[in-house]
Amino acid sequence: MSLAVAIQMDPMEGIDIDADSTFALALEAQRRGHALFHYLPRHMALRDGRVLARVRPLSVRRVAGDHFTLGESRLVDLAAMDVVLMRQDPPFDMAYITATHLLDHIHPRTLVVNDPTHVRNAPEKLLVTHFGGLMPPTLITSDRDQILDFRDEHKDIIVKPLFGNGGTGVFHITPGDENLNSLLEMFTQLYREPVMVQRYLPEVRMGDKRIILVDGVAVGAVNRVPAEGEARSNLHVGGTARKSELTAREREICAAIGPTLRDRGLIFVGIDVIGDYLTEINVTSPTGIQQIDRFDGVCIEGLIWDAIEARRDATTA
Repeated sequence: MSLAVAIQMDPMEGIDIDADSTFALALEAQRRGHALFHYLPRHMALRDGRVLARVRPLSVRRVAGDHFTLGESRLVDLAAMDVVLMRQDPPFDMAYITATHLLDHIHPRTLVVNDPTHVRNAPEKLLVTHFGGLMPPTLITSDRDQILDFRDEHKDIIVKPLFGNGGTGVFHITPGDENLNSLLEMFTQLYREPVMVQRYLPEVRMGDKRIILVDGVAVGAVNRVPAEGEARSNLHVGGTARKSELTAREREICAAIGPTLRDRGLIFVGIDVIGDYLTEINVTSPTGIQQIDRFDGVCIEGLIWDAIEARRDATTA
């Protein structure tokens, strides 16, 4: 079965072929004989009810500095594609939300991964709030007094933008830190949205675990250990990837959220767990599959494509 696969993502030139999950997905799709096409979100259009995109045929190879070839661009109706991978990186802003609205016009006849309606309704830091008992103590608000009360109660806290990504704008405010008021003033100037405040989890020094779920089932994990003097464990800010296995608590978390993810068409999801707590559910452009593949000798991209092909078969049956 050969599928026409359009990948909505960032420019190919900037990706890290040894870490990028979309690159791994493209390689696996190509290995399976699927035809690949690349386009940027800004190359989409909705015209008279048709979702159009200026796509370019794509071929990929694991060769540093020569990892892709793009063909001539042409305007196509995305409804003619079998699968669209929505893989551009956040921020989850109005441009991102608009892209989900456009893709709603073709899904599920053309299978969009992940389901655009549920991507729109599942910002990473908000979807997690629907699962009681899994998160650390958390406050989402713009109300300064409530934030100060939360700090008085929990002393050691994390403050971060509600729609941030990649660890940007994440601050650890220790009990003696005098900068909270200034930080809240800065956040008010930069963002219209509320902020997220959580009790600091000292277990983060042991790592922030990324767990990948495929169609609601946990398939692997990698631990990300923050650098000395850094509160964030994201790999691109100096965190170190380490081999990891799922604990009983983490399996409990995955079992609690997996059916909801599957029912919402969220095929490829990455969750973040610190200690015994679920902190985020990443559905926009999850990462981590290449690191897990190397540590565990698996092929998570293959499992993702198995799930995509099964869903595609079900929608066309």
